[in-house]
Amino acid sequence: MDAMKRGWFSEINNFWPGVALSLKVNEILYIGRSNFQDILLVQTQSHGRALMLDGIIQCTQRDEFSYHEMISYLPLCCHPNPANVLIIGGGDGGTAREVAKHPDVQQITLVEIDEMVINVSKEYMPFLGSGLNNPKVKISIGDGFKFLKSHPGEYDVIITDSSDPIGPAEHLFEQSYYQLLKTALKPGGIICSQAGTAWQNVHQVHNTFLHCKSVFPVAAYAVTTVPTYPTGQIGFVLGSSDSQTDLTTPLKIFSEEELNRMEMKYYDDKIHRAAFVLPRFVKKELNDDLI
Repeated sequence: MDAMKRGWFSEINNFWPGVALSLKVNEILYIGRSNFQDILLVQTQSHGRALMLDGIIQCTQRDEFSYHEMISYLPLCCHPNPANVLIIGGGDGGTAREVAKHPDVQQITLVEIDEMVINVSKEYMPFLGSGLNNPKVKISIGDGFKFLKSHPGEYDVIITDSSDPIGPAEHLFEQSYYQLLKTALKPGGIICSQAGTAWQNVHQVHNTFLHCKSVFPVAAYAVTTVPTYPTGQIGFVLGSSDSQTDLTTPLKIFSEEELNRMEMKYYDDKIHRAAFVLPRFVKKELNDDLI
C-alpha cells in the first residue's frame, strides 16, 4: 500500500493533495531537464504517448483532442473574424494544430518559453508536433509576458495554453497577465486561458476568473472533459473586450461535413453551449448573482 507499482507513472502533486492518476508505462521515450522544467515522454499501455512536465501530465495521445479543440474553438467561434491569433505556451503543438484548421485564421504566432518542449514534441509526438509545421504558424521562443508588452493591439484572439500555476507558468494566472492580454488585443478581441478544475482547486478557479472579470467587460468560465487530468475535467476562462459579445453562443457554426473534414472529435456548436452550463457550486463560487 505504501509503494507505487513498478512500471507505472503516477502523477502525485501537492496542487491536488490526496489524488493521483497512474498510467502503465511500456517504454520511456525521452527524459531530460530543460532550463525550466523536467520533461518526460513515455509510451503507455492504454493511452498512447504521454507528455509530463515537472511530473504533471500535460497530454496523452488518447484524449488530448478534447482539450486542444475546446481551448481553440471556444474563442475562435465567438469572434466574427479571427484572422490573427496568438498562442502563449502550447509548445507541444496541439493548439496550433487546431487553430490552423479554422478557415478564417490567416496567421498564428506561438510564443513558447521552453524550446525543448517543441523539439521533443516534433520528434516523439507528431500527432501534436505537426501543428508546429503548419505554414500559418510562426514560432517565437521567449517569455509570453515580454512578448505581449511589445505587441500592443495586434491580435484578434489570444489563447494561453499553459501548464498549471506551478513553476514557469505561475505568472500566467495573475491579474497583471490579463491586463497585458487586453492591451495586445485588437478592438473586439477575445482571450481564452487554461484555468484549472473546480473539483480540486475551486479557489484557484475563483481567483483566475476574478482576474479575467476585473479586466474584461465580458468574462465566462467553461469546462471540458479530459480523463487523464486531475478529476477528469479542466476549465477555461474567456474574456472579450467587446461588451456585446456572448461567449456562450458561437457565431461560427460548422456543418457536419465541415467538422468531418476538419477531423474534429469533440467540439461542435452544441458542445460549445453546454461547456458553459456549470454545477451550482461552481456558479456560486464564481458569482453569487448567478444562483
